[in-house]
Amino acid sequence: MPADLARFIRPGDGIVAGQACAEPLTLMEALVAQRASYAGASVFLGVNYAGIVKPAHADHLRLSSYCGAGHNRALADAGVLDIHPHPYSRLGSLLRNKTIPSDVVLIQVSPPNARGEYSMGLAVDYLLPALQSARAVLAEVNDRVPWTHTEKLFRKEDFALLVESSREPAAAPPMRSGEAEAAIARHAAGFIPDGATLEFGLGILPDAVCAALAGRKSLKVHSGTIGDGVAELMKAGAVSTADCAMLIGTRTLFDHARENPAIRLRSTEFTHDPRVLGALQKFVAINSAVEVDLTGQVNAEVAKGSYLGAVGGALDFIRAASYSPGGVSLLVLPAARIVRALSGPVSTPRSEAGVIVTERGAADLRGCTLNERMRRLAAISILN
Repeated sequence: MPADLARFIRPGDGIVAGQACAEPLTLMEALVAQRASYAGASVFLGVNYAGIVKPAHADHLRLSSYCGAGHNRALADAGVLDIHPHPYSRLGSLLRNKTIPSDVVLIQVSPPNARGEYSMGLAVDYLLPALQSARAVLAEVNDRVPWTHTEKLFRKEDFALLVESSREPAAAPPMRSGEAEAAIARHAAGFIPDGATLEFGLGILPDAVCAALAGRKSLKVHSGTIGDGVAELMKAGAVSTADCAMLIGTRTLFDHARENPAIRLRSTEFTHDPRVLGALQKFVAINSAVEVDLTGQVNAEVAKGSYLGAVGGALDFIRAASYSPGGVSLLVLPAARIVRALSGPVSTPRSEAGVIVTERGAADLRGCTLNERMRRLAAISILN
């Protein structure tokens, strides 16, 4: 029998749940099945790979998110998902002060270690500030989730409810890297020195860059997410440590992260803190986008009228890379996504432009006038 969540969730409550691979699948299935018991409750969703929350569930639940990733796109297209267009660095404070309400938090945790400590497993990110302002924490202990070095550890008495499961974590849709992605990665790798600290955005292209860095030395990672590519670089000895907010990958990544002190999962109030980022040397931000115009403006949110991206953490990391001694911001995308005019909002202003990379080469926009930017971007686009 599923747990009776109405014992803990009241009508009108604000609910925050783990996202992406850290989504507590059993608890989320119970949440939507029992939604009539707490009508008017709001649910703040992150990256939604599992697709458990569907447009029909907006009959009793108010849905919001910072992104349109995964199945959130269908929610947005149906008009039932309210978007928070904030930089990722602000989500912690918005949850802590209950601007985004977090009365009840649903999390997925690892089985406990020998000391009885449950780790947060695959994500800490904005869950930690949400937990600190929550009335109740409902946890799903999944024996397929690795015990990892997370900023916060729990004991059994910290949970208002604890349910057990044995389920493979939700996975991102499979993405295949081809010749174009490999070419983009090679061009991007030319801007990454040994000893750099790297940030990787979501998507196939940032992860593809990892494959072009196998021979590098003394790399570190400070990122919102890390994927399988970072795990492979760590195994090869190219990356020594990784500080991140969450893990998004496959069993390869999860097994490498298990009890691995070189991978530390932290709150976004650390990973995205401008004071922390400002102290990083040779900081290289590697992100992608929906499209870039010929002046360097970036749309990372809307494609063909659908909300599928986010403001996210890109702007936080791009600014930090621009100020970092020896650092650089790399925006990687196919040449076809360089356009004369954006079809969606400006997620990153042209004043923050660094280096734009496509399969046709790289356009370094730093210090360039608008006319020079247009010339350089046109040269690596398909607009000629």
